Amino acid sequence: MILRSLTFVIGTGRSGSTALSRILHTHPDVLSLNEYMASVGDTAFPEGRVSGAEFWEALFRPTPYFASMIRSGVLMPEFLYTRHPGRYTADGAGIPALSLMVLPHLTDDPDGLLDEVRAAIVGRPERTAAQHHEALFDWLCARFGRSAVVERSGYSTGWVPKLRAAFPYANFVHLYRDGPDCALSMSRHPGYRVITLMREIRERTGVDNLGDLTPAHVRALPPDLAPLLNERFDPALVRDRNLPLSRFGALWSELVTQGAEFLDTLPAGQRAVLSYEDLLDDPRAELTRLAAFVGVEPHAPWLDGACARLDSGRRGSAARELTAEDFSDLAASCAPGTRVLNALRGDGDRRG
Repeated sequence: MILRSLTFVIGTGRSGSTALSRILHTHPDVLSLNEYMASVGDTAFPEGRVSGAEFWEALFRPTPYFASMIRSGVLMPEFLYTRHPGRYTADGAGIPALSLMVLPHLTDDPDGLLDEVRAAIVGRPERTAAQHHEALFDWLCARFGRSAVVERSGYSTGWVPKLRAAFPYANFVHLYRDGPDCALSMSRHPGYRVITLMREIRERTGVDNLGDLTPAHVRALPPDLAPLLNERFDPALVRDRNLPLSRFGALWSELVTQGAEFLDTLPAGQRAVLSYEDLLDDPRAELTRLAAFVGVEPHAPWLDGACARLDSGRRGSAARELTAEDFSDLAASCAPGTRVLNALRGDGDRRG
């Protein structure tokens, strides 16, 4: 086994998590898997045993909702492949799930690395999905000379029960950010606007999963929601729709509560918390603590470079620039999550 440790950074997203992935990538011992879970999703965790070829298809098959967003011109900054496209396009066969955000984070030649991954995977015998993922992590560690894997996806708290079941030995870091600031950032992000609209569709139709929608459900939706279910839609439906900030505050509260409740189920040695504000205030101390938890050395050159990457000017309350009424409404919607985080901060053993 090449893999020495496996850590998942979970959280709401819009909490400095992308910057953290970049910083971890610069550590000589860390394989930073950026948006791996967000990319491969449920299709890469089938029940039972699957062949290497079947597992490869789950990694290669384009993620439908990301493909629809790209075809419609709704691009997230996390879509690294679309900035420097290669052989795949959304209008053609589609951008492979592994290529959109994961591989461009690791290399300037994601198409070449995808070919290498395919060659390493397709001939493997049947095994469980978790064993296939572990073998892929091992292969990537060997390929890049790393020993500790850190996966980080935004909007990932809902994944943790599945991850805990698949990788019971894994460590988990709950990354969070001040509620109003995080919710305001969500409200301006195309991905979270789509998430909020899809949640509205589920609320209006009463389904738990969009896959359960019937033609009758879709026909009953208003004309500014139904087209979002098509393979291509008008980006103005996402960009211009007036979405109350309180919806994003409620989403933030729900997600941080999920993360905190999950942390409570873990042994003390497998859990840690990390505040975005603490990371900006004292990056050297927080990254040293994180490195120890992940199982790598906090090398001085790495810390120096990481501290230079973090913009302390982003520390502050952007939400305070809202009108008093808007800020009050947003803070009220964040209040449940804020209470959870206040309790989390008071529980010292959870810091890891």
